[in-house]
Amino acid sequence: MSVMDADALTVPTAPAAAPAEPWRRRAMRTLLYGRNVDRDAKARARVGLAILAFAVVYAVIAARLVMFAVAPESHFTRRSVTKDAVATARPDILDRNGLILATDVRAPSLFAEPRKIIDVDEATELLTAVLGLPGVGFLSENKRVYPNRAEVSHLIGLVNIDNQGIAGMEKWVDGHGLQALHMAGLATDRLQKPIELAVDLRVQHALRDELIFAATKYKVKAAAGLVSDVNTGEIVAMVSLPDFDPNDPKQANDPTRINRLTTGVFELGSTFKALTIAMALDAGRITLNSSFDARVPLRYGRFTIHDYHAQRRFLTVPEIFTYSSNIGTARIALAMGVERHKAFLKKMGQLDRLRTELPESAEPLVPKHWGELNTVTIAFGHGLSVAPLQAVEGINALVNGGLLIPPTFLRRTREQALALAKQVVKPETSIKMRYLMRLNAEKGSARKANVEGYYVGGKTGTSEKVVNGRYSKTKVLNTLTAILPADHPRYQVLIMLDEPQALPETHGFTTSGWNAVPTAGRVINRIAPMLGIPPRFDLPPADQLILAKLRQ
Repeated sequence: MSVMDADALTVPTAPAAAPAEPWRRRAMRTLLYGRNVDRDAKARARVGLAILAFAVVYAVIAARLVMFAVAPESHFTRRSVTKDAVATARPDILDRNGLILATDVRAPSLFAEPRKIIDVDEATELLTAVLGLPGVGFLSENKRVYPNRAEVSHLIGLVNIDNQGIAGMEKWVDGHGLQALHMAGLATDRLQKPIELAVDLRVQHALRDELIFAATKYKVKAAAGLVSDVNTGEIVAMVSLPDFDPNDPKQANDPTRINRLTTGVFELGSTFKALTIAMALDAGRITLNSSFDARVPLRYGRFTIHDYHAQRRFLTVPEIFTYSSNIGTARIALAMGVERHKAFLKKMGQLDRLRTELPESAEPLVPKHWGELNTVTIAFGHGLSVAPLQAVEGINALVNGGLLIPPTFLRRTREQALALAKQVVKPETSIKMRYLMRLNAEKGSARKANVEGYYVGGKTGTSEKVVNGRYSKTKVLNTLTAILPADHPRYQVLIMLDEPQALPETHGFTTSGWNAVPTAGRVINRIAPMLGIPPRFDLPPADQLILAKLRQ
């Protein structure tokens, strides 16, 4: 066959591709959507289905609104309210031995929805008879409970009606994580770690019990006491009377019930002589053998400085301490000078506000223009007002080896304390101060606190109170700061009595040695075994036991 013949052949072929497409699309649409009549029906069905879905959604919403409106006592509402109540949960607060000081309990609480109460007077009247009003019901919520009542009130503080801390450690808890947990919705019941405090409830009870006894016996205006670990700064017990029951918050509004140990500032009298003498010993300006003229009162300008137990002779440094000589102490301070005096007291934490976990604190009252006369009077505790806890911090440093350790109401180890400590006086100065405090308990004004077996040391203070701008001769503030044991101190005890009255057994005297000192003795006798201090008997006097360490 020729090529021409091949090209001339006519071969049947399939229809062209372009004309075939409309046919295929029509077939596909028919398959998917049916004929025109079927498509219209399905469109109407889809619209109806959408309408039905929206109707169901709106019906559910409407039903919920009706439930809120007419059935607030329903399970749904109770569950919502209870969830809010759970969010106000607080962690337990424990003492150092795990005893509960503050906890949450679930208690029924009456609630009402004011917008549903039409007649308030009628509602009030009916509530006294029977509960059944719309918008009124019961729910279970957290309530803060203080099982020890007033025992640790100034330390623990209290909460408001919304279970939020407003004072004491309760307020500290809110400011250190609890509020953040509430905001995150994570502060749920029993999921929070308890807060462990340094306070020992047994020691707290004994201290408070003896202060109540002293307050009654000496008819005082107020009383306070504190037990501090001198090596860690932990506050083991703290009492300020009158106190209050945190289960009854309105009691805390009484202005006489302030925490006098942190919120109050006072002239602490001869207690400050320990700081003055330590300052001079540490600077090397005096020794224990130095002596000062106390033959006659010290006149400074129009003021005259007297000694309560006037010896009218030259006194050695130990005699100045044990006789509590204002004249001798003032001469020591003058030998140091104004600027060194101010610098030392600032270093010892006495011129600035003391900050602890407790939000309640007061600024010390420091002279605006500090001259020589101020140094003379502040040397023996007049003219400078501090919070008693500040003085405790300073005395701790004088006897613990010279370390200024910030006080704390939380548990703290010795290692943690050392990380915060500042060396403020030499270790040998600390040994000398232990000696002087022990000597004062052996033969000075702190003799009535010398509980046998516990080798107590102490320094008394009797401060005349300022009344109408003048120092009163009849109203005094008495203090005693005691350390035990004096040869190797572990604890300091502070006792403060405000305006004690003279009794026949005190022979008409109101000075510290007749009231604050025996009170401290009773406290020490009770708490020393609790603190794990074993009694030791037949110990040598201070010069043989304590000063011997300086010769080693």
